[in-house]
Amino acid sequence: MEGVLSIQSHVVFGHAGNSSAVFPLQRMGFEVWPLHTVQFSNHTQYSQGWRGNAFKAETISDLVHGLDAIDALKGCQAVISGYLGSADQCQAVMDAVSLVKQQNPRALYVCDPVMGSPEKGCIVPSGVAEALIDKAMPLADVIVPNQFELSRFTGVTIDCLEDAIHACKVALSKGPEMVLVKHLHSLSSSRFSMMLAAGENVYLAQRPHLDFARHPVGVGDLIAALFTGGLLNGWTPMDAFQHCNNACYGILKETLRQNEWELQTIAAQEEIVSPASRFPVTCLDG
Repeated sequence: MEGVLSIQSHVVFGHAGNSSAVFPLQRMGFEVWPLHTVQFSNHTQYSQGWRGNAFKAETISDLVHGLDAIDALKGCQAVISGYLGSADQCQAVMDAVSLVKQQNPRALYVCDPVMGSPEKGCIVPSGVAEALIDKAMPLADVIVPNQFELSRFTGVTIDCLEDAIHACKVALSKGPEMVLVKHLHSLSSSRFSMMLAAGENVYLAQRPHLDFARHPVGVGDLIAALFTGGLLNGWTPMDAFQHCNNACYGILKETLRQNEWELQTIAAQEEIVSPASRFPVTCLDG
């Protein structure tokens, strides 16, 4: 049986990490094998706090070796990594990717390099960002950073479109084959901007900016999952990128309509397979 190994956080309530990524991939027709780095009661931006724990790096390794023992990794189509609960977990993920690629050299490694945003309440443990920059991102086939994470990886300050293109090219030179920037906040205050760099091509996708009182958490995890699903479906990177943008907008629009903070992924599940809105993707001079 083929499947996607998704190594991310898990929240009992709401949609973040694996709780945001697993169902969209399933809805796109994929078996998903969720492996949790942490298990929290809810995402970390609640003012009331959260409960839960990070798992030991050894637990991740043990579970991956358990999958290998039953020959499951031979059918692993992709590994997605997201929020990590410790720097040691990063090495466990790298070992998992290496083992998967030994069993299936065609498997993709998609790295969503969550580095934290203290002003938003998203906190990552010490050493995680450095481990992502030094180990995970150069090894990945696809990276899915936001603007801040892309700048940290490349050392490029991003203030305009040209800066973003340059940063993507620098990122590609460090190892990844594709860079999907899940949010470029410097490009527009009225439109939500994403960028894809794949080979010699650079694409820009924009959609209307939705006015949330509290912006939903887990959108980046959703984006990484949707894009991965598109690639595994055999779509071109541009088509996977466009679908990802359209589907994500549909889920966010339903979330806003219901005046909810948590993503309404279940209520808007038809958007995952057949988005109601179609926004153009522009091919830029790379």
